[in-house]
Amino acid sequence: MTTDIDDLMKKLVSLCKRRGFVFQSGEIYGGLQSSWDYGPLGVELKRNIEAGWWDFMVSTRPDVVGMDSAIITHPDVWKASGHLQHFHDPMVDCMKCKSRFRQDHVEGETCPECGGELTEPRDFGLMFKTSMGALEDDSATVYLRPETCQPIFVNFSNIVTATRQKLPFGIAQTGKAFRNEITARNFIFRSREFEQMEMEFFCRPEEAGRWFDYWVEQRLQWYRGLGIRSGNLRTRKHDESELAHYADSCVDIEYTFPFVTGGWGELEGIANRTDFDLKAQMEMSGQDLSFQDQAGNQKIVPWVIETSGGIGRTMLAVLLDAYREETVEGRERVVLGLHRDLAPIKVAVLPLSRKLDDRAEEVFRMVSPHLPSQFDVTGSIGKRYRRMDEAGTPFCVTFDFDSLEDRKVTVRERDSLGQIRTPIETLVDTLKDILASGWPDECGGA
Repeated sequence: MTTDIDDLMKKLVSLCKRRGFVFQSGEIYGGLQSSWDYGPLGVELKRNIEAGWWDFMVSTRPDVVGMDSAIITHPDVWKASGHLQHFHDPMVDCMKCKSRFRQDHVEGETCPECGGELTEPRDFGLMFKTSMGALEDDSATVYLRPETCQPIFVNFSNIVTATRQKLPFGIAQTGKAFRNEITARNFIFRSREFEQMEMEFFCRPEEAGRWFDYWVEQRLQWYRGLGIRSGNLRTRKHDESELAHYADSCVDIEYTFPFVTGGWGELEGIANRTDFDLKAQMEMSGQDLSFQDQAGNQKIVPWVIETSGGIGRTMLAVLLDAYREETVEGRERVVLGLHRDLAPIKVAVLPLSRKLDDRAEEVFRMVSPHLPSQFDVTGSIGKRYRRMDEAGTPFCVTFDFDSLEDRKVTVRERDSLGQIRTPIETLVDTLKDILASGWPDECGGA
Protein backbone atom coordinates (compact mmCIF):
# COMPACT_ATOMS: atom_id res chain seq x y z
CA MET A 1 0.00 0.00 0.00
CA THR A 2 1.28 3.46 -0.87
CA THR A 3 2.18 5.51 2.20
CA ASP A 4 1.25 9.14 2.77
CA ILE A 5 4.92 10.04 2.31
CA ASP A 6 5.02 8.32 -1.06
CA ASP A 7 1.77 10.04 -2.03
CA LEU A 8 3.17 13.46 -1.15
CA MET A 9 6.38 12.96 -3.11
CA LYS A 10 4.53 11.51 -6.12
CA LYS A 11 2.15 14.45 -6.13
CA LEU A 12 4.98 16.96 -5.85
CA VAL A 13 7.05 15.30 -8.58
CA SER A 14 3.95 15.23 -10.80
CA LEU A 15 3.26 18.91 -10.15
CA CYS A 16 6.87 19.80 -10.88
CA LYS A 17 6.66 18.11 -14.28
CA ARG A 18 3.16 19.38 -15.07
CA ARG A 19 3.95 23.01 -14.30
CA GLY A 20 7.50 23.05 -15.64
CA PHE A 21 9.59 23.11 -12.46
CA VAL A 22 11.66 19.91 -12.84
CA PHE A 23 11.90 17.23 -15.54
CA GLN A 24 13.69 13.89 -15.57
CA SER A 25 16.84 14.38 -17.64
CA GLY A 26 16.77 12.40 -20.89
CA GLU A 27 13.21 11.27 -20.22
CA ILE A 28 12.49 10.32 -23.85
CA TYR A 29 15.32 7.77 -23.57
CA GLY A 30 14.08 6.35 -20.28
CA GLY A 31 15.75 8.98 -18.11
CA LEU A 32 19.19 9.19 -16.53
CA GLN A 33 19.09 8.24 -12.87
CA SER A 34 19.38 11.15 -10.43
CA SER A 35 19.78 13.71 -13.23
CA TRP A 36 17.25 16.51 -13.42
CA ASP A 37 16.52 19.35 -15.81
CA TYR A 38 14.93 22.54 -14.51
CA GLY A 39 12.06 23.80 -16.66
CA PRO A 40 10.80 27.37 -17.22
CA LEU A 41 9.38 27.81 -13.70
CA GLY A 42 12.07 25.71 -12.01
CA VAL A 43 14.94 27.74 -13.40
CA GLU A 44 13.28 30.96 -12.23
CA LEU A 45 12.66 29.56 -8.74
CA LYS A 46 16.26 28.33 -8.60
CA ARG A 47 17.57 31.71 -9.75
CA ASN A 48 15.42 33.49 -7.15
CA ILE A 49 16.82 31.28 -4.38
CA GLU A 50 20.38 31.86 -5.53
CA ALA A 51 19.83 35.61 -5.92
CA GLY A 52 18.32 35.78 -2.44
CA TRP A 53 21.33 33.93 -1.00
CA TRP A 54 23.77 36.20 -2.83
CA ASP A 55 21.95 39.30 -1.65
CA PHE A 56 21.88 38.07 1.96
CA MET A 57 25.46 36.81 2.03
CA VAL A 58 27.37 39.16 -0.27
CA SER A 59 25.62 42.19 -1.77
CA THR A 60 24.36 43.64 1.51
CA ARG A 61 27.57 43.00 3.48
CA PRO A 62 30.89 44.88 3.32
CA ASP A 63 32.79 41.92 4.80
CA VAL A 64 32.00 39.23 2.18
CA VAL A 65 33.14 39.20 -1.46
CA GLY A 66 32.38 36.77 -4.25
CA MET A 67 34.19 34.64 -6.80
CA ASP A 68 33.41 32.06 -9.48
CA SER A 69 35.95 29.29 -9.96
CA ALA A 70 36.53 26.77 -12.75
CA ILE A 71 34.74 23.43 -12.54
CA ILE A 72 37.87 21.60 -13.76
CA THR A 73 40.55 22.40 -11.21
CA HIS A 74 44.24 21.54 -10.96
CA PRO A 75 44.43 17.96 -9.62
CA ASP A 76 46.92 18.93 -6.91
CA VAL A 77 44.12 20.95 -5.27
CA TRP A 78 42.32 17.67 -4.54
CA LYS A 79 45.51 15.94 -3.48
CA ALA A 80 46.19 18.68 -0.95
CA SER A 81 42.61 18.69 0.38
CA GLY A 82 42.65 14.94 0.93
CA HIS A 83 39.94 14.16 -1.58
CA LEU A 84 42.07 11.87 -3.72
CA GLN A 85 43.04 9.85 -0.67
CA HIS A 86 39.90 9.95 1.47
CA PHE A 87 36.90 10.80 -0.75
CA HIS A 88 35.56 7.23 -0.90
CA ASP A 89 32.47 5.47 0.44
CA PRO A 90 32.21 1.76 1.35
CA MET A 91 29.85 0.10 -1.18
CA VAL A 92 27.91 -3.15 -1.01
CA ASP A 93 25.79 -4.89 -3.67
CA CYS A 94 22.85 -7.24 -3.31
CA MET A 95 23.69 -10.56 -4.95
CA LYS A 96 19.99 -11.21 -5.60
CA CYS A 97 18.40 -8.00 -6.92
CA LYS A 98 21.70 -6.25 -7.81
CA SER A 99 20.79 -3.08 -5.87
CA ARG A 100 23.73 -1.02 -4.64
CA PHE A 101 24.05 0.73 -1.28
CA ARG A 102 26.47 2.62 0.91
CA GLN A 103 27.43 0.22 3.67
CA ASP A 104 26.74 2.81 6.38
CA HIS A 105 23.16 3.18 5.05
CA VAL A 106 22.36 -0.52 5.51
CA GLU A 107 21.56 -2.22 8.81
CA GLY A 108 22.65 -5.84 9.03
CA GLU A 109 23.87 -8.08 6.20
CA THR A 110 20.67 -8.36 4.14
CA CYS A 111 19.37 -6.16 1.33
CA PRO A 112 16.76 -3.58 2.45
CA GLU A 113 15.04 -3.98 -0.94
CA CYS A 114 14.62 -7.77 -1.23
CA GLY A 115 16.30 -9.36 1.80
CA GLY A 116 19.07 -10.88 -0.29
CA GLU A 117 22.66 -11.39 0.78
CA LEU A 118 25.09 -8.48 0.41
CA THR A 119 28.63 -8.55 -0.92
CA GLU A 120 31.66 -7.61 1.13
CA PRO A 121 32.17 -3.81 1.18
CA ARG A 122 34.63 -2.20 -1.21
CA ASP A 123 35.78 1.37 -1.73
CA PHE A 124 33.89 3.50 -4.22
CA GLY A 125 35.56 6.71 -5.43
CA LEU A 126 33.23 9.70 -5.39
CA MET A 127 35.10 12.03 -7.73
CA PHE A 128 34.32 12.26 -11.43
CA LYS A 129 37.50 12.23 -13.49
CA THR A 130 38.22 12.97 -17.11
CA SER A 131 41.20 13.69 -19.36
CA MET A 132 42.43 17.09 -20.44
CA GLY A 133 44.25 17.44 -23.75
CA ALA A 134 44.97 15.02 -26.58
CA LEU A 135 46.29 12.16 -24.46
CA GLU A 136 44.27 9.97 -22.10
CA ASP A 137 46.98 8.70 -19.78
CA ASP A 138 47.47 9.38 -16.06
CA SER A 139 49.30 12.64 -16.74
CA ALA A 140 46.16 14.03 -18.41
CA THR A 141 43.75 13.09 -15.59
CA VAL A 142 41.75 15.93 -14.09
CA TYR A 143 38.66 16.00 -11.89
CA LEU A 144 35.31 17.76 -11.82
CA ARG A 145 35.22 19.65 -8.56
CA PRO A 146 33.37 17.75 -5.80
CA GLU A 147 32.84 20.98 -3.85
CA THR A 148 33.19 24.70 -4.43
CA CYS A 149 35.15 25.62 -1.30
CA GLN A 150 38.68 24.43 -2.17
CA PRO A 151 39.16 26.92 -5.04
CA ILE A 152 38.33 29.64 -2.53
CA PHE A 153 41.27 28.58 -0.35
CA VAL A 154 43.56 28.35 -3.38
CA ASN A 155 42.62 31.93 -4.36
CA PHE A 156 42.82 33.34 -0.83
CA SER A 157 45.95 35.47 -1.36
CA ASN A 158 44.79 36.68 -4.78
CA ILE A 159 41.52 37.94 -3.31
CA VAL A 160 43.20 39.57 -0.30
CA THR A 161 45.54 41.43 -2.65
CA ALA A 162 42.76 42.45 -5.03
CA THR A 163 40.21 43.57 -2.43
CA ARG A 164 42.42 44.68 0.51
CA GLN A 165 40.03 42.96 2.91
CA LYS A 166 40.88 42.88 6.61
CA LEU A 167 40.13 40.04 8.99
CA PRO A 168 37.45 38.92 9.52
CA PHE A 169 36.00 38.60 6.01
CA GLY A 170 34.34 36.01 3.80
CA ILE A 171 34.61 34.71 0.26
CA ALA A 172 31.46 33.27 -1.30
CA GLN A 173 30.55 31.44 -4.45
CA THR A 174 27.73 29.44 -5.97
CA GLY A 175 28.06 26.83 -8.67
CA LYS A 176 27.96 23.21 -9.71
CA ALA A 177 29.74 20.37 -7.99
CA PHE A 178 29.86 16.69 -8.93
CA ARG A 179 29.92 13.58 -6.77
CA ASN A 180 29.57 10.04 -8.06
CA GLU A 181 27.16 9.06 -5.29
CA ILE A 182 26.51 5.35 -4.82
CA THR A 183 22.81 5.85 -4.17
CA ALA A 184 21.43 9.14 -5.40
CA ARG A 185 17.70 9.29 -4.72
CA ASN A 186 14.69 11.20 -3.41
CA PHE A 187 14.13 13.50 -6.36
CA ILE A 188 16.45 16.54 -6.24
CA PHE A 189 17.47 15.91 -2.62
CA ARG A 190 20.57 13.91 -3.60
CA SER A 191 21.98 13.89 -7.11
CA ARG A 192 25.36 13.47 -8.72
CA GLU A 193 25.35 16.94 -10.27
CA PHE A 194 24.21 19.69 -7.93
CA GLU A 195 24.67 23.37 -7.13
CA GLN A 196 26.19 24.63 -3.92
CA MET A 197 26.00 27.94 -2.08
CA GLU A 198 29.16 28.22 0.00
CA MET A 199 30.91 30.90 1.99
CA GLU A 200 34.27 30.66 3.76
CA PHE A 201 34.64 33.22 6.55
CA PHE A 202 38.26 33.87 7.56
CA CYS A 203 38.93 35.06 11.11
CA ARG A 204 41.46 35.05 13.90
CA PRO A 205 41.65 31.69 15.72
CA GLU A 206 40.54 33.17 19.03
CA GLU A 207 37.40 34.62 17.41
CA ALA A 208 36.31 31.46 15.57
CA GLY A 209 33.86 30.31 18.23
CA ARG A 210 31.97 33.60 18.22
CA TRP A 211 31.77 33.74 14.45
CA PHE A 212 30.64 30.10 14.31
CA ASP A 213 27.66 30.88 16.56
CA TYR A 214 26.93 34.03 14.56
CA TRP A 215 26.76 32.24 11.21
CA VAL A 216 24.58 29.42 12.54
CA GLU A 217 21.99 32.01 13.55
CA GLN A 218 22.36 34.02 10.34
CA ARG A 219 21.83 31.00 8.13
CA LEU A 220 18.81 29.82 10.12
CA GLN A 221 17.37 33.29 9.77
CA TRP A 222 17.80 33.15 5.98
CA TYR A 223 15.82 29.93 5.65
CA ARG A 224 13.02 31.38 7.74
CA GLY A 225 13.05 34.38 5.44
CA LEU A 226 12.24 32.08 2.51
CA GLY A 227 8.87 31.44 4.10
CA ILE A 228 9.78 28.01 5.48
CA ARG A 229 7.82 27.39 8.67
CA SER A 230 9.97 27.54 11.79
CA GLY A 231 8.55 24.27 13.10
CA ASN A 232 9.98 22.49 10.06
CA LEU A 233 13.52 23.74 10.73
CA ARG A 234 15.99 22.84 13.44
CA THR A 235 19.72 22.82 14.15
CA ARG A 236 21.67 19.70 15.08
CA LYS A 237 25.17 19.72 16.48
CA HIS A 238 27.50 16.97 15.28
CA ASP A 239 28.86 14.52 17.82
CA GLU A 240 32.63 14.28 17.96
CA SER A 241 32.44 10.84 16.34
CA GLU A 242 30.85 12.25 13.16
CA LEU A 243 33.00 15.36 12.76
CA ALA A 244 35.04 15.59 9.58
CA HIS A 245 38.79 15.30 10.09
CA TYR A 246 39.23 19.05 9.42
CA ALA A 247 36.40 20.30 11.67
CA ASP A 248 36.55 21.59 15.21
CA SER A 249 32.73 21.77 15.34
CA CYS A 250 29.78 21.51 12.97
CA VAL A 251 26.05 22.24 13.08
CA ASP A 252 23.53 21.14 10.46
CA ILE A 253 20.42 23.11 9.65
CA GLU A 254 17.80 20.45 9.01
CA TYR A 255 14.35 20.33 7.43
CA THR A 256 11.55 17.82 7.93
CA PHE A 257 12.01 16.00 4.62
CA PRO A 258 9.28 13.33 4.71
CA PHE A 259 11.39 10.55 3.17
CA VAL A 260 14.34 10.77 5.58
CA THR A 261 14.60 8.18 8.33
CA GLY A 262 14.00 9.98 11.60
CA GLY A 263 12.17 12.80 9.85
CA TRP A 264 15.01 15.33 9.55
CA GLY A 265 17.45 15.83 6.68
CA GLU A 266 20.36 18.22 6.15
CA LEU A 267 19.78 21.51 4.36
CA GLU A 268 23.08 23.14 5.19
CA GLY A 269 26.19 22.58 7.24
CA ILE A 270 28.04 25.25 9.21
CA ALA A 271 31.52 24.09 10.15
CA ASN A 272 34.56 25.44 11.95
CA ARG A 273 37.22 24.13 9.54
CA THR A 274 40.10 25.56 11.64
CA ASP A 275 43.18 26.38 9.53
CA PHE A 276 43.30 22.92 7.95
CA ASP A 277 42.59 23.89 4.34
CA LEU A 278 44.92 26.86 4.01
CA LYS A 279 47.76 24.93 5.61
CA ALA A 280 47.14 21.90 3.39
CA GLN A 281 47.20 24.00 0.22
CA MET A 282 50.29 25.85 1.46
CA GLU A 283 52.15 22.60 2.08
CA MET A 284 51.27 21.14 -1.32
CA SER A 285 51.92 24.29 -3.35
CA GLY A 286 54.86 25.72 -1.43
CA GLN A 287 53.11 29.11 -1.55
CA ASP A 288 52.46 31.38 1.42
CA LEU A 289 48.70 31.71 1.98
CA SER A 290 48.96 33.39 5.37
CA PHE A 291 47.43 36.78 6.11
CA GLN A 292 49.70 39.73 6.88
CA ASP A 293 48.19 41.55 9.85
CA GLN A 294 49.44 45.12 9.45
CA ALA A 295 48.18 46.26 12.84
CA GLY A 296 50.01 43.55 14.77
CA ASN A 297 52.83 43.23 12.24
CA GLN A 298 52.47 39.45 12.16
CA LYS A 299 51.45 36.70 9.79
CA ILE A 300 48.32 34.71 10.62
CA VAL A 301 46.92 31.57 9.07
CA PRO A 302 43.23 32.34 9.62
CA TRP A 303 40.66 29.88 10.86
CA VAL A 304 37.63 29.37 8.66
CA ILE A 305 33.90 29.20 9.37
CA GLU A 306 32.14 27.58 6.43
CA THR A 307 28.47 27.78 5.49
CA SER A 308 27.57 25.21 2.82
CA GLY A 309 24.10 24.57 1.43
CA GLY A 310 22.57 23.19 -1.74
CA ILE A 311 20.26 25.02 -4.11
CA GLY A 312 18.45 21.79 -5.04
CA ARG A 313 17.79 20.82 -1.42
CA THR A 314 16.67 24.34 -0.61
CA MET A 315 14.31 24.31 -3.59
CA LEU A 316 12.88 20.95 -2.52
CA ALA A 317 12.32 22.20 1.04
CA VAL A 318 10.62 25.33 -0.29
CA LEU A 319 8.34 23.28 -2.56
CA LEU A 320 7.44 20.77 0.16
CA ASP A 321 6.76 23.52 2.65
CA ALA A 322 4.59 25.44 0.19
CA TYR A 323 2.54 22.49 -1.12
CA ARG A 324 -0.98 22.13 0.19
CA GLU A 325 -4.34 20.73 -0.83
CA GLU A 326 -7.54 22.40 0.31
CA THR A 327 -11.25 22.61 -0.39
CA VAL A 328 -12.77 25.99 -1.19
CA GLU A 329 -16.54 26.27 -1.65
CA GLY A 330 -16.78 22.55 -2.27
CA ARG A 331 -13.99 22.47 -4.87
CA GLU A 332 -10.51 21.07 -4.30
CA ARG A 333 -7.43 23.01 -5.27
CA VAL A 334 -3.69 22.44 -5.05
CA VAL A 335 -1.66 25.46 -4.00
CA LEU A 336 2.04 26.26 -3.87
CA GLY A 337 2.12 28.95 -1.21
CA LEU A 338 5.55 30.22 -2.29
CA HIS A 339 6.99 33.32 -0.69
CA ARG A 340 6.35 36.29 -2.99
CA ASP A 341 10.10 36.87 -3.43
CA LEU A 342 10.60 33.31 -4.69
CA ALA A 343 7.53 32.90 -6.91
CA PRO A 344 8.62 32.44 -10.56
CA ILE A 345 5.51 34.26 -11.80
CA LYS A 346 4.44 37.23 -9.70
CA VAL A 347 1.34 38.20 -11.69
CA ALA A 348 -0.95 36.43 -14.17
CA VAL A 349 -3.19 38.54 -16.40
CA LEU A 350 -6.39 36.72 -17.36
CA PRO A 351 -9.18 37.93 -19.67
CA LEU A 352 -12.59 36.76 -18.45
CA SER A 353 -13.63 35.99 -22.04
CA ARG A 354 -11.77 35.41 -25.29
CA LYS A 355 -13.62 38.47 -26.58
CA LEU A 356 -11.47 40.51 -24.20
CA ASP A 357 -8.10 39.03 -25.16
CA ASP A 358 -6.76 42.08 -26.99
CA ARG A 359 -7.62 44.56 -24.26
CA ALA A 360 -6.36 42.24 -21.52
CA GLU A 361 -3.12 41.75 -23.41
CA GLU A 362 -2.60 45.51 -23.32
CA VAL A 363 -2.70 45.26 -19.53
CA PHE A 364 -0.22 42.38 -19.63
CA ARG A 365 2.18 44.39 -21.79
CA MET A 366 1.93 47.23 -19.31
CA VAL A 367 2.73 44.97 -16.32
CA SER A 368 5.32 42.57 -17.79
CA PRO A 369 8.26 45.04 -18.06
CA HIS A 370 7.97 45.64 -14.31
CA LEU A 371 7.08 42.23 -12.85
CA PRO A 372 7.55 38.58 -13.95
CA SER A 373 4.16 37.98 -15.56
CA GLN A 374 2.19 35.53 -17.65
CA PHE A 375 -0.78 35.99 -19.99
CA ASP A 376 -3.15 33.02 -19.98
CA VAL A 377 -6.26 32.66 -22.16
CA THR A 378 -6.68 28.85 -22.32
CA GLY A 379 -9.64 27.25 -20.53
CA SER A 380 -12.23 28.62 -18.13
CA ILE A 381 -11.29 31.34 -15.67
CA GLY A 382 -11.57 28.79 -12.86
CA LYS A 383 -9.08 26.42 -14.52
CA ARG A 384 -6.68 29.27 -15.12
CA TYR A 385 -6.88 30.28 -11.46
CA ARG A 386 -6.08 26.69 -10.49
CA ARG A 387 -3.10 26.57 -12.84
CA MET A 388 -1.71 29.73 -11.30
CA ASP A 389 -2.34 28.42 -7.77
CA GLU A 390 -0.28 25.32 -8.62
CA ALA A 391 2.48 27.47 -10.10
CA GLY A 392 2.67 29.50 -6.88
CA THR A 393 1.62 32.78 -8.57
CA PRO A 394 0.71 35.25 -5.79
CA PHE A 395 -1.67 37.44 -7.82
CA CYS A 396 -4.08 37.07 -10.73
CA VAL A 397 -5.38 40.14 -12.53
CA THR A 398 -8.72 39.61 -14.26
CA PHE A 399 -9.91 41.84 -17.08
CA ASP A 400 -13.73 41.57 -17.37
CA PHE A 401 -16.46 43.31 -19.34
CA ASP A 402 -16.82 46.00 -16.67
CA SER A 403 -13.15 46.82 -17.26
CA LEU A 404 -14.12 48.21 -20.66
CA GLU A 405 -16.22 50.84 -18.94
CA ASP A 406 -14.60 51.64 -15.60
CA ARG A 407 -10.95 50.98 -16.62
CA LYS A 408 -10.46 48.83 -13.53
CA VAL A 409 -9.35 45.22 -13.05
CA THR A 410 -9.79 42.68 -10.26
CA VAL A 411 -6.69 41.55 -8.36
CA ARG A 412 -7.08 38.12 -6.69
CA GLU A 413 -4.67 37.00 -3.97
CA ARG A 414 -3.59 33.35 -4.05
CA ASP A 415 -3.69 32.40 -0.36
CA SER A 416 -6.64 34.33 1.06
CA LEU A 417 -8.60 34.42 -2.22
CA GLY A 418 -9.34 38.03 -1.34
CA GLN A 419 -10.03 40.45 -4.20
CA ILE A 420 -9.69 44.16 -4.81
CA ARG A 421 -10.81 46.31 -7.71
CA THR A 422 -8.10 48.73 -8.81
CA PRO A 423 -7.63 51.23 -11.68
CA ILE A 424 -5.56 49.97 -14.60
CA GLU A 425 -3.67 53.25 -14.61
CA THR A 426 -2.17 52.57 -11.17
CA LEU A 427 -2.11 48.75 -11.38
CA VAL A 428 1.68 48.40 -11.54
CA ASP A 429 2.21 50.58 -8.48
CA THR A 430 -0.56 48.74 -6.62
CA LEU A 431 1.00 45.36 -7.38
CA LYS A 432 4.47 46.53 -6.36
CA ASP A 433 3.10 47.86 -3.08
CA ILE A 434 1.30 44.61 -2.31
CA LEU A 435 4.35 42.51 -3.20
CA ALA A 436 6.48 44.62 -0.89
CA SER A 437 4.04 45.01 2.01
CA GLY A 438 1.71 42.03 1.78
CA TRP A 439 -1.98 41.64 1.10
CA PRO A 440 -4.04 44.17 3.12
CA ASP A 441 -6.03 42.49 5.89
CA GLU A 442 -9.04 44.64 5.12
CA CYS A 443 -9.27 43.11 1.64
CA GLY A 444 -10.38 39.84 3.19
CA GLY A 445 -10.46 36.40 1.71
CA ALA A 446 -12.40 33.21 1.35
